[in-house]
Amino acid sequence: MNIAALYRFPIKGLSAESLPQVGLRAGFGFPMDRVYAVTDGSLDFDEAIPKPAPKTQFLMLAKYERLARLKTRYVDADNLMVVEEAGLPAKQFRLDVHEDREAFAAFLGGYVGMPLPGKPRLVRAEGHQFTDVSVHGVELMRSISLINLATVRDLSEKLGAVLDPVRFRGNLVFDGAPAWSELDWVGRTLHVGDVKLRIIRRTKRCAATSVNPQTAIRDVNVPLGIRDKQGHGDLGVYAEVVTPGTIAAGDAMVLQEA
Repeated sequence: MNIAALYRFPIKGLSAESLPQVGLRAGFGFPMDRVYAVTDGSLDFDEAIPKPAPKTQFLMLAKYERLARLKTRYVDADNLMVVEEAGLPAKQFRLDVHEDREAFAAFLGGYVGMPLPGKPRLVRAEGHQFTDVSVHGVELMRSISLINLATVRDLSEKLGAVLDPVRFRGNLVFDGAPAWSELDWVGRTLHVGDVKLRIIRRTKRCAATSVNPQTAIRDVNVPLGIRDKQGHGDLGVYAEVVTPGTIAAGDAMVLQEA
């Protein structure tokens, strides 16, 4: 097995960013992954005392598929978010400037094209990540998401549609393992060089995976397709970082014997 690609999603619900390599810390999640989110106006999020909240209180693909039309890029050195849409000039927002944060949240709130329960707000809190599974505890909030390319190919064949792996919004995409075999890895350890990852949970898929990341159209009911073809609703797994280190695209992965 080997790592095919690495992705981060700096803002919940927005674009994937491909990375050539990444440094992982024990007990922490994927760096700069889901560290920002935009509320839908229904959540009073306290950045000083952050508490996990349901994803339904944020702007995200499961409900607002139009967000997939935006291509976003985070520039770490400048804390800058660059937002592009085909045919239009790029927009830039400094996420460390209050006025820009307000403008960015307002832009996204208007862009989704649906009434919101309140004023959207860009939020961030030190050490907090807005992962879907954050509501299940800190360990899962700081886990990383793994996607098996063989599983995606098998599901594509069974559903008669080519599914972009980015639909599944994983951090580590790998190849070389049998389709669906990753679902049986819970409790086992993956070795990537000196890095150890412990598989802690299967990933239950939601409506966000039905959105084509290239067209922003709900073109395949992926959760229903998984249930119909596999008899469950899972694709991919979550892992916690046990031993730190750097991993890179192309690195070999070894599954510890059960």
